Amino acid sequence: MMHEVQVPQIGESISSGILASWLKKSGEMVEEGEELFELETDKATMSVPSPASGVLSTSAAEGEEVQVGQTVAKIDTEASAQAARDGHAANGSEAEAGGDSGSDSKPGNEPENEALSPAVRRIIAEHDLDASRVKGSGKDGRITKEDALEAAAAASRAVTPAASPAASPAAAASSTAPAPAAGERQTRKPMSNLRKRIATNLVSSKQTSAHLTTFNEVDMSRVMELRSTYKSDFEKRFDVKLGFMSFFVTAAVHALQHYPEVNAFIEGEDILYNNYYHVGVALSSEKGLITPVVKDADSKSFADIEAEILGFITRAASKKIKPDELSGGTFTISNGGVFGSMLSTPIPSPPQSAVLGMHSIQKRAVVVEDEIVIRPMMYLALTYDHRIVDGREAIGFLNTIKNAVEDPARLLLGL
Repeated sequence: MMHEVQVPQIGESISSGILASWLKKSGEMVEEGEELFELETDKATMSVPSPASGVLSTSAAEGEEVQVGQTVAKIDTEASAQAARDGHAANGSEAEAGGDSGSDSKPGNEPENEALSPAVRRIIAEHDLDASRVKGSGKDGRITKEDALEAAAAASRAVTPAASPAASPAAAASSTAPAPAAGERQTRKPMSNLRKRIATNLVSSKQTSAHLTTFNEVDMSRVMELRSTYKSDFEKRFDVKLGFMSFFVTAAVHALQHYPEVNAFIEGEDILYNNYYHVGVALSSEKGLITPVVKDADSKSFADIEAEILGFITRAASKKIKPDELSGGTFTISNGGVFGSMLSTPIPSPPQSAVLGMHSIQKRAVVVEDEIVIRPMMYLALTYDHRIVDGREAIGFLNTIKNAVEDPARLLLGL
């Protein structure tokens, strides 16, 4: 029996995606639930599992745009698993026989060319790489496109005269851009769907909104003290760590309830007020910036928020985050502080009217009751659409967040 593999429904407003890579090749035996291919949309990259066990036969190529519901492969569920194993055994015997013919034979643990995806084979060929020396991060040690690109970049740096022989392996793997050929001073790399989406959204936001940014600073002393005192008990009770983001999400909801214009957006000549609070939390992923949304954040506890954000991070890393989790936000929080940013002017994501920027915590001298003291301070930035939010409202909104974070008891008591 032939079982069709179709592109799954991936979101309410998403009808197509790019088949980024096959994780299994035609003729291979696959198991139900085993990851078959990666599907890239303008929001995220997700792995699609096999709907059945059997022998795979693909009909769509890597890099091809595919529609939701389109058949991209078939699985012969009646094919004998034993036949597939016999085929592997025969290949192993041939490889063993070839290995006895001379010292130039390949090591037994070298990946066969046929086991590599077309994209990986192309990169390995272009950069004259030894596939047996490329460490695979995919399933069962399979070499992914990113693995090949990292190996190519590392190989290029290894032969660069200015490169230090003691360079860190972590630094060697920090870039996934293709290495330039000898003599070339530029490298062209196609933009991913996610990067295109980010570019389109940000340019659209700048061109269609009247952005203005207001700043303030917040004393993080009490939040840090509260977190230090209860973080161990919190983790034991809720099985999740207590971070700063739950404080800011809760404070943002508190401020949005007092300043509804910040939670609204313009549609034509009307202002639409959202009577719910879906707070986006910007995260950095392998493919770029993504913003999963904590839905109905006003109804969630600190533990709920922390657990949800941890889930987003985990699913984004394993490419299992769903496009529906990345849409529907009414307000966004971006934390550039995790990268060491001291100050920035974030850009709202349409149709949202505002975004809050968090930054790094730094000890600074401040005046408290006429005395100079050292406090852990963070700059906050609120970029807003001045067409709908006035300066008075924006400043009041930011002050509400500042007061809530500086006195977290107000958040816990709902004041």
